[in-house]
Amino acid sequence: MTLLSSPPIAFMIYIGLVALLYLFGRLMAPIAKPHNSIKSSLYAGGEVASTKKAAPGYRRFFIVALFFAVLHLAALVLATAGLTAGGIVIGANLWVAVLIYLIGLTITMVIIFLS
Repeated sequence: MTLLSSPPIAFMIYIGLVALLYLFGRLMAPIAKPHNSIKSSLYAGGEVASTKKAAPGYRRFFIVALFFAVLHLAALVLATAGLTAGGIVIGANLWVAVLIYLIGLTITMVIIFLS
């Protein structure tokens, strides 16, 4: 029983079960009929749909993700600083830095979301 619960063996069993489920689903699905271009065209309330690809910008996301990572790194340092005398001094100074960081983050987020 321990061999079956080892991660590589369990993964292979899972892949096999998923493949069987996929094949069973393909057998149950109806045969696809060829359809004309009108049936497969986009419909947006009677208007012709735009054919340009939408390219969302990820710039805002990456800025927020960077701030998120830095803030969590600071929280990790604070959590592991300990209660020793040196840890309390480092922790106090780091709290000031985190406060400055949060103020800057707030200002930056307001600017990003209003632009």
